[in-house]
Amino acid sequence: MSTTATPAIDMNKLNAFIGQFVTDLGAAVHSGMVVIGEKLGLYKALAEGPVTAAQLASKTKTDERYVREWLSSQAAGGYVTYDAQSGKFSLSEEQAFTLAIEDSPAYLPGAFELALGSLAAVPRITEAFRTGAGMGWNEHEDGVFHGCEKFFRPGYAANLVSSWIPALGDVKEKLEAGARVADVGCGKGASTLLLAKAFPKSRFFGFDYHDKSIEAARESARKEGLADRVTFEVAKAKDFPGKNFDLVAVFDCLHDMGDPIGASAHVRQSLAKDGTWMIVEPFANDALKDNLNPVGRIYYSFSTLLCTPCSRSQEVGLCLGAQAGEARIREVVTSAGFNRFRRATETPFNIVYEARP
Repeated sequence: MSTTATPAIDMNKLNAFIGQFVTDLGAAVHSGMVVIGEKLGLYKALAEGPVTAAQLASKTKTDERYVREWLSSQAAGGYVTYDAQSGKFSLSEEQAFTLAIEDSPAYLPGAFELALGSLAAVPRITEAFRTGAGMGWNEHEDGVFHGCEKFFRPGYAANLVSSWIPALGDVKEKLEAGARVADVGCGKGASTLLLAKAFPKSRFFGFDYHDKSIEAARESARKEGLADRVTFEVAKAKDFPGKNFDLVAVFDCLHDMGDPIGASAHVRQSLAKDGTWMIVEPFANDALKDNLNPVGRIYYSFSTLLCTPCSRSQEVGLCLGAQAGEARIREVVTSAGFNRFRRATETPFNIVYEARP
């Protein structure tokens, strides 16, 4: 007979944990619902006023039975408002602001598209746990690139020009007068174009090693009439061209790089003598215990699927991770020869650092 004792189960704690599981499982499948709603224009149609499932299906040229099931899931999750008396569904002002208005600073669907795209890599990342192999950013599904832009763009739109740039010493004045700016790891160019629209006298250069993202960025620049002042090129962070930049910006990607110290050294060489490096990183405290919260959970999870394997796929493979924290970023930057480094400002999701030679 086995003499192993059965552990004592606290039923209250067990039930509380199962309740957390139910919430998490609902959120996991709900991410697919949000992506469907965004892609089919269901949220935008709901924002126009209360409708039945049949009316929403008619407006969006979709199947009523699928729409009815989708609406029920959204109402159960609190993303759509249901009126039992009229049998109609609608969006509150707050729901519409976050789900139906793409230029809102709190637009949410991109985060879910990024999550779904990231999860497609689970089989490969599972194997990487065994082998230690990396997975390049360029190897992920397209949903990762589209979702990433949609996820980060609202935060940049809300903060970049209004608060982040003014927090950087004399940078705003230089941009207003006419400066040379490099956006390294620009992706599809959301951050580059926001800056270009805000500072019409300045010249902007976006660099990313992912060719498809650069193609999309060039198309966006053309559409927005900015191609005369904005140039996008395929280049890595350690060898992008150009010198004497007044500002180099790196948005949410220094921690993804295989050799962030090498990239930092190249940024230093590319700056003008009085130039500034703006580093935007995910919000993180230095100690793990201080990141054990909902925001930390999001970033550690994305870091496992995207950031750490991306770094591991490159030379050096330092693997800072998305929750590196200020002390670790400072160590990387000062190791590359920067003498001045400070936290310029922050939001609940980002920390903005300023580095100068």
